[in-house]
Amino acid sequence: MTERVAATPGLYPLPDRAKETLSDLKGHQKGDLLSGDEGEAIVAEYDEVRAEYVDHQLDAGLDLISEGQGRWDDMIAHPLTVSDAVETGGIVRYYDNNNFYRDPRVVDDLGFSGDVADELTDAADLLAAADGGDDASLAATLPGPYSLAALATDEHYGDEAEFQAAVADFLAGEVEAFPAHETLFLLEPSLVTDPPAEGDESTATDAIATVADATDADVVVQTFYGALGEKLYAHLVDEAGADALGLDLVAGDRDDTVYNVQEFGSTDSLSLGLVDGQNTLVEDAETVAERVEWFESQIPLEGFDRTYLTPNTELFYLPTNKYREKLNALAAAAEVLD
Repeated sequence: MTERVAATPGLYPLPDRAKETLSDLKGHQKGDLLSGDEGEAIVAEYDEVRAEYVDHQLDAGLDLISEGQGRWDDMIAHPLTVSDAVETGGIVRYYDNNNFYRDPRVVDDLGFSGDVADELTDAADLLAAADGGDDASLAATLPGPYSLAALATDEHYGDEAEFQAAVADFLAGEVEAFPAHETLFLLEPSLVTDPPAEGDESTATDAIATVADATDADVVVQTFYGALGEKLYAHLVDEAGADALGLDLVAGDRDDTVYNVQEFGSTDSLSLGLVDGQNTLVEDAETVAERVEWFESQIPLEGFDRTYLTPNTELFYLPTNKYREKLNALAAAAEVLD
């Protein structure tokens, strides 16, 4: 019987109160964004935000609890923008939306940071101390190596494959410092929006496998913004070392996603993007559950080990009240399906 798990990879919206406070504390210019060496007042504010995120997820009844990534000013580019081997360049559009990040220009050998591990350790402590924390498990979130390399500028390695491998080794080193976690989400939107050239798929999957091998947790390669290409999808199933692939069922090309699974099989588990992370319209639990059942009815298999019920993108695009309602819908849908 398939286990249904309500979860999100994180990247939640900052509460309005925190936005105002952090704007006053950090300033308003590109150079004022997070650099990894923030002062005590900024650290304290982010600690409060992290605690709110954990409480929100527990209140909703999610099975997996993420740190929330409130500090990630640069979205999934964050692990590089706080690295000592990186200089931040100009402002770049974050995929096809109205958000922007600082271009991480890699100018030296990438080495261990520990920034995300520290965040996750703080979240683990919050979860251990929280009422109801025993009923949920910790999930870690990182950008996947392909997307992180695609969002960055290489001014040091000089070769695309070598750069992807270096980013993968960097992320694997970060994972090795993580506290115990049940699941690792690797966010890989660029596999959809800017896929590897034909013949280069294995370079991307090798990089993902390097990160996946660094943890004993279940690894979910979470894609979004649409369907994967057929050949790349098959490579990911066979070569990435993932326990689950994340598939966007909100995007209009969802039939292509279903075809991929029908034609090329799947990982033992799947992560389904079921609520729209960029739309304030909140889906009810029954609608979310129906989407799961519709998808599973299309697949000629007895079932998956686990189905993750997730948003189809990060939720930071939404107002705080709407993101919380989306969490509630996912958790409630898991209950409906049980």
